[in-house]
Amino acid sequence: MKPMKQLVLDIHQDAPPDFDNFVTGANAELVAALRNSVQGHTHLYLWGAHMSGRSHLLGAAIACSRNAGREACLLDAGSVGAALPDTPAMLLAIDDVDQLDDAAQVALFNAFNRARTLRQTLLLSGPCPPLELRLREDLRTRIGQCLIYEVQPLDDEARTRILIMLANRRGLQLGEDVIGFVLRHGRRDLPSLVALIDALDRASLEHKRPITLPLLRSLMQTGLTL
Repeated sequence: MKPMKQLVLDIHQDAPPDFDNFVTGANAELVAALRNSVQGHTHLYLWGAHMSGRSHLLGAAIACSRNAGREACLLDAGSVGAALPDTPAMLLAIDDVDQLDDAAQVALFNAFNRARTLRQTLLLSGPCPPLELRLREDLRTRIGQCLIYEVQPLDDEARTRILIMLANRRGLQLGEDVIGFVLRHGRRDLPSLVALIDALDRASLEHKRPITLPLLRSLMQTGLTL
C-alpha cells in the first residue's frame, strides 16, 4: 500500500481543528496558502459544498495563528454584528459569509477598507464562488479580489485511505469487499464515514466478531445506515 497521505479534512469529529489531522487530497495548494496566511497579509476566500471542510480549515488556520503568537478570531456569520474587531495585526476569519445580514455586510466591507492600515488578514468562506454570492456588490467585489480556492472533494482513493486509517486506529480490519460496499452504497461525506466507523467499532465489540460483509449486511437489516 502507498504511504498514507496527509488529509485535508478532519478525521475525528471531536478533534480540535488542526492542519495535522487532515488528508490533503487535491487541496495541498489551499492548505499551503492557509499556512502562509498565518504570517502574511493576503486575504483569502475558500468555498466548497456543505461538509467539505471549510469550517475546519478556518479553525485550523486560527489555531495555527495563535500557536505562532498572532492574535486571531473566528466568527460565524450569524454572530457578526454592525462592527468587527479592529485589533491590529489580527487574523480575522468569518465562516459562511453568504449568511451575513445587511449590517454585517457593511461591517465586513469596512474591515476590508481598514485591513491594510491595521495589518489585518481576512480569511473568509462560503458555499460558492464570489460572483455567485448574494451580497452587496461592493462587498462581493472585495471578496473577489481575495486569493480564491475551491475546497476539492475527496475522491474514492482518499475515502478508502480515511476508512483504513480510522479503522486501524480502532483496531478494526476492513476487507476490500467491505470498503467497496461502503463506497458504493454509503454516504460519501467525511462526517458520515467517521460515524460509520464508530458504529462498526461498537458492533464488532458487541458481537465479538470482525467486520465482514455478511455482518455489515446483517447490521443494515437491524437499522445501521450507511
